[in-house]
Amino acid sequence: MRDLDVAVIGGGIGGLCLAQGLRRAGVRVTVYERDGTADSRLQGFRLNIEPTGGVALHACLPPALWEVLVATAGDPGPGIGFLDERMRPLVMIGEEDPGRDPLDPATGGHAVSRVTLRKLLLAGLDDVVRFGKEFTGMAPAGDGTAVTATFSDGTSATADVLVAADGANSRVWGQLHPEAGRAELPAVAVGGKLILTEENRRWLPERLLSRPNIFWPRRDFLFTAIFRRREQPEAIIDRLGDRVRALGLDLEHLLADSRDDDYVLWAYIAHRDTFPPGFGTMDRAEVREMLAARTADWHPDLRRLITESRPDDLLPTRFSAARPPGSRDHGPVTGLGDAVHHMPPVGGLGGNTALRDAQRLCAALTAVRGGEKPLLQALRDYEEDMLRHGFDTVREAVRNTEAAITRNALKRSAARGFFRACGAVPPLGRAVLN
Repeated sequence: MRDLDVAVIGGGIGGLCLAQGLRRAGVRVTVYERDGTADSRLQGFRLNIEPTGGVALHACLPPALWEVLVATAGDPGPGIGFLDERMRPLVMIGEEDPGRDPLDPATGGHAVSRVTLRKLLLAGLDDVVRFGKEFTGMAPAGDGTAVTATFSDGTSATADVLVAADGANSRVWGQLHPEAGRAELPAVAVGGKLILTEENRRWLPERLLSRPNIFWPRRDFLFTAIFRRREQPEAIIDRLGDRVRALGLDLEHLLADSRDDDYVLWAYIAHRDTFPPGFGTMDRAEVREMLAARTADWHPDLRRLITESRPDDLLPTRFSAARPPGSRDHGPVTGLGDAVHHMPPVGGLGGNTALRDAQRLCAALTAVRGGEKPLLQALRDYEEDMLRHGFDTVREAVRNTEAAITRNALKRSAARGFFRACGAVPPLGRAVLN
C-alpha cells in the first residue's frame, strides 16, 4: 500500500464526486474551493444524469446516498421525441423500451436537482473541503514527486497529486496548457422553465409532461424536458433516514432545502447573427418578447410554454468549446470535467462526462494506493482515456450545436425528412438514433 495525498482544486460536481470516491477508497484527499460557503452556488437548472454519470455516482457515493439521490430526482420519461414546430411528430425513439429500475445506474436516467446533488456530494466531507481557497499558482517539487498549490490568502498546500476541477476557466489547466484555450461558437441560447401549477397542467400537452423532446423548426431549435421529483422529502426520510444516520449524517438536514418546484425546462438555441445586435444588454422580459415574436407561427402551446415562463427564470447564454491541449508530460498534475474539455450544453453531455472522469481518476489513484501501478503511469493512462473520450464528446456537442443553428434551408429540410423517414420505418430509427 502506498500513502497518497490528493489535492483537488474546485468543488463542482466532478471534484466532489472524485473526493467522495477517494474517501470511500481510503485515499487522503482535500478539496480547495474558492467559494466562501457550501451554499454559494445552490441555484440553476436541474441536470440530466444519464447512465454514464449514474454509473460514476453509484461507484463513488456511499450506497445510501445513491438511493437518496435517485429518490429525490425525477424520472425523465421514456425515450425522446423529435417533432416540428407545429408539434407534429417526426420520430419517437425509445418509447417501446421496458420499464427501467431507477436504482440500476447502467440503465436509469435521473433529472437531478443541483441543490440536492451538491448537498449529497458534500455530505460527510466536512473535514475534506476547504472553502475560501482561491487558487493562484502551482510549482512542482524539485524531484517531480509532488506539487505545491498556492492560494490568494497566502497559504499553500503540497500534495502527491493535484487535480484541476475548477471549471471552464480553469487556472490550473490554463497554467499547464496556455495554448489550449477555447473556441467561441456562433450560437446563443435562452434557457427557461415553466413552473408546474394546477392551471397549466390542464393545458400543457402530455408529450411535454412525459418525456424529453427535440423540436426541429424551419429555423432555430427547441429542447424540452420534464422535471418532476419521484418522492417528497418526508417519504424519503421515513424510508432511508436510518441508513443515512448510520453514516453519521442527518438526512433531514440534507433535504432541508430540496423542496424544488416541479417544472418543464426549455432551451431555445439559435445562430447568434439572427438575434438582435443588443441581445446581450436586453433585460429578460425583452428576451421573452423577442422569443415570442420569433415563434409566432409555432404551435400555440409551445409559444405559451415560453411566454408564461417567468422572466427571472430565463438564462441567456453563449456557447464555447475547449481546444485540445498540446504536450501532456506535466508530472503529478491532471484534470477533469470542464477544466479540461468544456463543451456546449447541447445534449447535457458535459456534466455526465465530468462524472465519468471522476470515476476513472478515482479508480486510477486507488490502483496506485494498492501498489498495482506507478503513479505517473496511472496518471498518463487516465489522461489518455480522459482526453480521448472528453474531446470526442466535445466534437459531438459541437456537431449537435451546428446542426441546431444552421441557417441552410436545404440542410434543415433534409434533417426533417430524415427524421420522418426514421419515424416511418421504425427499424431504421432504432438503428440510427438509438
